[in-house]
Amino acid sequence: MNPKEIKELIELLSDRRIAEFEMERAGIKLRIRTTHPGEGVTTALPPVITVASTPVAAPAPVAAPAVPKAEAAAPAPAAENLHTVKSPIVGTFYRAANPNAKSFVDVGSRIQTGSVLCIIEAMKLMNEIESDAAGEVVAILVENGQPVEYGQPLFTIKKD
Repeated sequence: MNPKEIKELIELLSDRRIAEFEMERAGIKLRIRTTHPGEGVTTALPPVITVASTPVAAPAPVAAPAVPKAEAAAPAPAAENLHTVKSPIVGTFYRAANPNAKSFVDVGSRIQTGSVLCIIEAMKLMNEIESDAAGEVVAILVENGQPVEYGQPLFTIKKD
């Protein structure tokens, strides 16, 4: 692989929010690991690249943008009444049981504790993700068919 192909691959993985990728082709082993904002990391980290046969320089680190103190200290309105449902596993997020089925929930849906919110496919197994709070769905934070990571926020619920 040439540096241009590696750069395009890094951009694709970043756009899809894939945290780790490994590939072996023509005697070259490539491993890319990234972190994404909002996943417990306070600064942006560049991808880590390991190549077995041909060394390739990693991209230069990018500094995290400065946040004004006034914005950082301002609390979110009514944040104490909001609950975030996070992914318990790594996999692919689906809003419905199949492509032709109605979504389990939409923004504005009233749900109970234990209501099925979505399915996450992991290793060909479909895992129903249930709500751990009752209330109203106020945000769906993931697109249908998008890969998700462990601990990634999926839904925001306004608790009853």
